[in-house]
Amino acid sequence: MEAKEHIIAEADQLFCQFGIKSVTMDDIARHLGMSKKTIYQSFKDKNALVVEMMRLKMEGQVCIMDKTFSSSENAVHEVFSAVTQMQEMLSNMNPMLFYDLQKYHPQAWQYFKMFREKKLFEVIYQNLKRGISEGNYRNNINSDILTWMRIGQIDTVFSQTTYPLNKYSISQVMAEITDHFLYGLCTLKGHKLINKYKHITEEE
Repeated sequence: MEAKEHIIAEADQLFCQFGIKSVTMDDIARHLGMSKKTIYQSFKDKNALVVEMMRLKMEGQVCIMDKTFSSSENAVHEVFSAVTQMQEMLSNMNPMLFYDLQKYHPQAWQYFKMFREKKLFEVIYQNLKRGISEGNYRNNINSDILTWMRIGQIDTVFSQTTYPLNKYSISQVMAEITDHFLYGLCTLKGHKLINKYKHITEEE
């Protein structure tokens, strides 16, 4: 791993644990066991580091989504796989990260917005079409509206204003609203798949 990638990876760990605002360049340097001068050789300031980190994160998410689509058995399985991966990502993430990103690092936030409005929309929309063609989703749905609804659900998970995070974890909220989304979307054939994959998850 190159020095620049190593700095981003370690800084990302700190940001996920403590949020972005509370982590200083001194903290990052101390965590890495190197001088700030060495970090500044790769990044002119903390904002530049955060921007590059988000760019790489979103590129990585695109790759994960493409892999999930190609390896999933059907549309329902694709949703379960995507949520499992998201829960793994969120399990070690401080909820303040997204608030800090939006408020203090607008350029980095743009990468997330572009990902949300382009790739995430496309993936959800194609999943709905796939589910309909398989007979797992109802064929009378408005895919465009439901795609935006699903994006809105994901937004609320990160907003910190809808659900009390001191009572429920982000992963719990994501799992619950996904179940609600799928049960409302699926045909009886699709419901059988939901129960199948929930049983597999519980067994594991």
